Amino acid sequence: MQAPNPYAPPKADVADMQTREAAPPLWNPNAAASWSLFFSPIFGAILHMKNWQAMGEPQKAAASRTWAIASAAFLVFMVLLSVWLADNKAVDALARFGGFGMLVAWYYALGKSQNAFVLARYGKDYPRKGWLKPLGIAIGAWVGFMVAAVIVGVVAGMLGGGN
Repeated sequence: MQAPNPYAPPKADVADMQTREAAPPLWNPNAAASWSLFFSPIFGAILHMKNWQAMGEPQKAAASRTWAIASAAFLVFMVLLSVWLADNKAVDALARFGGFGMLVAWYYALGKSQNAFVLARYGKDYPRKGWLKPLGIAIGAWVGFMVAAVIVGVVAGMLGGGN
């Protein structure tokens, strides 16, 4: 029989040690929230919704979908309001601060919790999804939205300021 090595690391059965479950590929929740500074909370809420779906959390995915829809409705409302009340400083201030307020509200109400959830469940080492497709779609949607906003503004100007 061999004498135990006094310099070997201790060996113990640890029954309470948690094992992490296999993680699905996810977009980094913090990066999605950061990209929302450029692309609005719609972008972050949609990516978080897709992450929640991948993690098997349908209620949280539904909450993210609600935020995406509410953010889109606010954005459309602000464009229409800006067209109808073009020279109104209050509308301009609402558009500037309202959009940022919506982003902050989304982040603290829902966005921040996904990062904590992912860290607790999977740690920092989970498979990451690529950013090329969502960023490409976001840029295309932004360009399309700007074109639509200009068209709405031009049509409204022709209807309201004709002759």
